[in-house]
Amino acid sequence: SICLSACSSASFSTIQATTMADNRLRCALVYRLDAGDETSVTMLAKYDHASQYETSPGGSDLYGGRDKSYADAVGMVIGNDPPGATSEAGTIGGFKVCQSEVHQVVYGSDTDGLCLAVITGLKYPSRVAIQALIELHGKYSEQFGLQAKSATTNSLTKKSKPVLQAMCKKYDDLSKVDKTSALIGKVDEVKVQMQDNISAMLKNTEQAESLAERSDQLNEQASVFKKKSTDLRKQMRCKNLKMTIILTLLVAGVLAIILVPLIMKARNK
Repeated sequence: SICLSACSSASFSTIQATTMADNRLRCALVYRLDAGDETSVTMLAKYDHASQYETSPGGSDLYGGRDKSYADAVGMVIGNDPPGATSEAGTIGGFKVCQSEVHQVVYGSDTDGLCLAVITGLKYPSRVAIQALIELHGKYSEQFGLQAKSATTNSLTKKSKPVLQAMCKKYDDLSKVDKTSALIGKVDEVKVQMQDNISAMLKNTEQAESLAERSDQLNEQASVFKKKSTDLRKQMRCKNLKMTIILTLLVAGVLAIILVPLIMKARNK
């Protein structure tokens, strides 16, 4: 069974929130749980996978430079809410998922008290994290199972690095280990392509509408120009007609002034 809870550890909440609201695998940790009146949690090994792709002058941005208190914080989470009981020997179970607003811890343990945990971004599927822990448990218990029973704090970190690193590297790429995530990735790619196509279509539509609007404006301007040309032509005709009439009357008047006296003299003779 899998238990989902909210992280209440103040120490764990200090991990920088702004960089973990994603679907990345952050780190892997190994603990030993010693049963008693209260569960004793001993951190045996840790691997900060985030430092492989988050670099800064002071170290990994994930935990605020060189501060590695995340291992102690996760240990507190496990101590406050231990994994559930596992009945089958040699297998890991009792998985629990502890979530804050932007990240999560997924952990489980076997009957010998070997507890494995990973920190992931909140969008990382917990079922994939559990799958990673199951695979890691088989390899880790085979190589370090006996040493883990008596190892001291952080004494197996160096020896465990190749195993933890290989697991983190494999499960950091969800498309290679989870068909659902791969399908979602392809759907997202198609969605982005469709959005690009729609944006291009809208842009072309806007350009077509702009061209149509300009064409309408040109047609309107042409109509106005044609109307003004027709009006101007009519005005020029009227003006020419008036000038013709005036010139005709003027010529007739001049002729009348000249010819009338001549005609009157001719009659008198």
